Amino acid sequence: MERIHSESVNVYSAKQYMKFWLPSLIGVLLFLVPVKFDGKVTIGLGIMADSLQGAIAAYIPGFMTLILVVSALGSLVVKLPMLSEVKKQPAVALLFDVAPFWVVLRAVGALFALATLFEVGPELVWSPVTGQVMLYDLIPVLMVWFLFACLFMPLLLEFGLMDFIGTIVRKVMVPLFTLPGRSSIDALASWMGSGTVGVLLTTQQYESGYYTKREAAVVATNFSIASIAFSLVIARFLNIDSMFVQFYFTVIVTGVIVAVICPRIPPLSRKKETYYEPVGKQIEEVVPEGVSNFKWGVEKAVEKADQVKSYRGVAKKGIVNVLDIWFALIPLVMAIGTIALIIAEFTPVFTYLSYPFVPLLELLRIPEAQAAAPAMIVGFADMFLPAVIGSGIESELTRFVIGVLSLTQLIYMSEIGVLLVKSKIPISIWELFIVFLQRTIISLPIAALMAHLLFF
Repeated sequence: MERIHSESVNVYSAKQYMKFWLPSLIGVLLFLVPVKFDGKVTIGLGIMADSLQGAIAAYIPGFMTLILVVSALGSLVVKLPMLSEVKKQPAVALLFDVAPFWVVLRAVGALFALATLFEVGPELVWSPVTGQVMLYDLIPVLMVWFLFACLFMPLLLEFGLMDFIGTIVRKVMVPLFTLPGRSSIDALASWMGSGTVGVLLTTQQYESGYYTKREAAVVATNFSIASIAFSLVIARFLNIDSMFVQFYFTVIVTGVIVAVICPRIPPLSRKKETYYEPVGKQIEEVVPEGVSNFKWGVEKAVEKADQVKSYRGVAKKGIVNVLDIWFALIPLVMAIGTIALIIAEFTPVFTYLSYPFVPLLELLRIPEAQAAAPAMIVGFADMFLPAVIGSGIESELTRFVIGVLSLTQLIYMSEIGVLLVKSKIPISIWELFIVFLQRTIISLPIAALMAHLLFF
């Protein structure tokens, strides 16, 4: 590990140490420690999210439709000349003063939600495989997960945990993945909880000056891994849950290999090594000469935690993040996700795009290659679609490979893609599609080889 000469490590009081350890420990317990609850493996955050969702499930679609309508109308109204003073208010500007392109998408999202809630207009918009999937299946999950994730994420970000872990594991993350050590927390938060939580962590870290443009793009597209809970759902849907250990082992091995390769090839390798301009570089993981990694990690963590002067301010920031997600992101998820599902379900676009995969699948001796090929590409629209296509395939080996790919492709527009496009991380939809194809092409032979050699 690279070391620098520096002055001796500072001395802090017990209270200052507790300010780091206590909130960080709570954050670890909520975000990173797996627990078995109600027959499934989840995390503390997941228990709260699932409990709230179960309690108010019947009201969420109507409530979120109202949020989407207010978001669209508010964004249109603040454009009126007579309201130029009103939109200067920080809260109004944050929630409603957006560029025309986003106003249009918010309006489309609101219209799709209304059409789905009341089942009016073209059926392809509100059908059980398009709008209803978004409004009744995906958006309720996002609503409650983002609520608790935004409220409790400061426990991971503000009190030194990222700085501590980053210093400890830097010597692994840098050579393997060309990333700072703190990116391991993003991966763990995704793995134990939700890929969207991982992306949310990444965007906040980038906008706070802890990742360069390249690092943020790499972490968001390679480390937002599917949670254990969702992986089990996929395995059950594909009727391969009896092989879940082998299945998830293949997902992990494939995901690690892809994460080593993808950051080293364009377009990710060509991203600039510069930090988000409004804040500049805020990270320091280099360890001084004569100081252990652990001691320096604690030093940087306590220093970070000591910068928090008001718990009320941290809580307020969390609430603002919740409102920003609900009013700004979820309308885009409804709009883009529904459009993606319409294309996937009612047009042959993904079937045509999948034709090049047929000979590759046949070369890899994957049975029912013709039927499996669309599953290779349709995951760009939504992570669950490959499993929907694969569930009708007779070959268990083919279903196994499709399931692995659906979890290692990572980038899907109905959720992760929208989050990235909406964020300030400099990556376009076209670049996301290229990375998606790269991940698919790299993952496929690895998954097929492991399936043939180890399990079938």
